[in-house]
Amino acid sequence: MGNLTVSATLGLDAFEGDPVELPPYATEEDVQTVIRAVYKQVLGNAHLMASERISNGESMLRNGDISVRGFVRMVAQSALYQSRFFEGSSPYQFIELNCKHLLGRAPLDQAEISEHVSLYNQEGYEAEIDSYIDSDEYLENFGDNIVPYPRSIRSQPGIKNVGFNRMFSLLRGSPTSDSGKAAQLITSVAANISPQVKAPAVGNGAGYGNTGKRYQIAVSTCAGVARLNKCSQLEYQVSYEQLSEQVKSIHKSGGKILSITELT
Repeated sequence: MGNLTVSATLGLDAFEGDPVELPPYATEEDVQTVIRAVYKQVLGNAHLMASERISNGESMLRNGDISVRGFVRMVAQSALYQSRFFEGSSPYQFIELNCKHLLGRAPLDQAEISEHVSLYNQEGYEAEIDSYIDSDEYLENFGDNIVPYPRSIRSQPGIKNVGFNRMFSLLRGSPTSDSGKAAQLITSVAANISPQVKAPAVGNGAGYGNTGKRYQIAVSTCAGVARLNKCSQLEYQVSYEQLSEQVKSIHKSGGKILSITELT
């Protein structure tokens, strides 16, 4: 069964439309269609008040001073995006949503999460946002004038089958906004397993299935004064049900996850 059929079966028809692209010699209607699509994708389908619109960016796009990619960058680097998805969010949640909003997919693995956490800590917010929009992956999939869209719900080179399940988990639930949500994929990405995909049912979201597996987490922790910094390695053995909370606790305490191994 191909992804198009699976998507229809699982209630993803709303995401199956053609990508929105700004054509050459665009009309005002074309520009408005692109602007609406960018706000919907980058801001998580949230309701947008007139005072919250990026008016200068809209004008620049309309006048041809910036591309669609430039407008996406302005929205993602705006105070509005920061207030909704960065301030008050965990680093894990922030990066998960950046992948969804700007690359149209879920995080690939724990290494990608760690790389973006390190980039933000070292270079700041704008560099973190730029790392998605200036990436080869963004340019190959969207170029300068296609609005990002949830591309991993379809078969695509470079995206494993688990990416479909993870993106489905990010798309399920409240259809109005991504703000205020906890990270959806901590367990799935950290343990390198796929979340369970469920057909539409009463209630929100796609849940994770129960499992009796146990996992060993190797963690590096550093403590001490700057001139005598000491690092040590710890190991935790936890059940599947405990994995998510343990990973969040490690991140909160400043530890770095070196590996997560399934125990036989």
